[in-house]
Amino acid sequence: MEPGRAERPEGTARGGTGEPEDWGENQNRNNEQNDITEPMRRYLHREGRRIITTSALIALVAAVAAVRFLPLWLSIAIVAVVLLHVLFVCRFFRVPVRSAPAEVADDSRAVLAPADGTVVAIEEVYEDEILSEKRIQVSIFMSIWNIHINWYPVSGLVEYFRHHQGKFLVAWHPKSSTDNERTTTVVRTPAGHRILFRQIAGFVARRIVSYSHDGLEAERGRECGFIKFGSRVDVFLPLGSEVCVEMGEKTTGMRTLIARLPHVPAGTE
Repeated sequence: MEPGRAERPEGTARGGTGEPEDWGENQNRNNEQNDITEPMRRYLHREGRRIITTSALIALVAAVAAVRFLPLWLSIAIVAVVLLHVLFVCRFFRVPVRSAPAEVADDSRAVLAPADGTVVAIEEVYEDEILSEKRIQVSIFMSIWNIHINWYPVSGLVEYFRHHQGKFLVAWHPKSSTDNERTTTVVRTPAGHRILFRQIAGFVARRIVSYSHDGLEAERGRECGFIKFGSRVDVFLPLGSEVCVEMGEKTTGMRTLIARLPHVPAGTE
């Protein structure tokens, strides 16, 4: 069976690189999230504070040592390199000002991209961890240049959450979805659809942060976690869903429409 496809509503974001991104104020380290219709106004993500602080301290020590003990030309080069490194780390943990597209705000069938990145898989698979049925898998690969915040693709009740230890295969490896370190979250929508998505660690990304837990009321567009330095997110959709993205397409988290769910959940007809 070939996954169904649907036209994207006018105005819905297509790519992850063309979206305007501004930096706002820091958010307190808690589980409070913003409504999808309100821009997120933060500066650097809380998950990056320790890494940024460590990088800045190392850069400062290296710069002072270089200026004091090395020739001028070499010290200038070293200072430039360490500053670029700190800027890269800060850029990686930036938080965009972003809101869900108005065209899908009231569409309960809409499934939004859980991450910035590139669509690397659209295929029918058998999901055997919890759903035990065939699903349409849409996979989004996040490079080190993407924002690595993850968002809930749908609203509903988190009825299953697990963290699995595993390998660190490259994120585009076919077995990374089942063999790598990963989290699995299942959200039951108000209409009864069960949507499973996975955060998957990659060869570089070796830390997954998830804010999900059993019984949580998830809201589409709220943060569900963060994966550090290159990774992948898989979304498992019910058969009959209308896939709205293509292979190789760039996605923007909480803005790109990746699918529309069937009107009636399987087994309820």
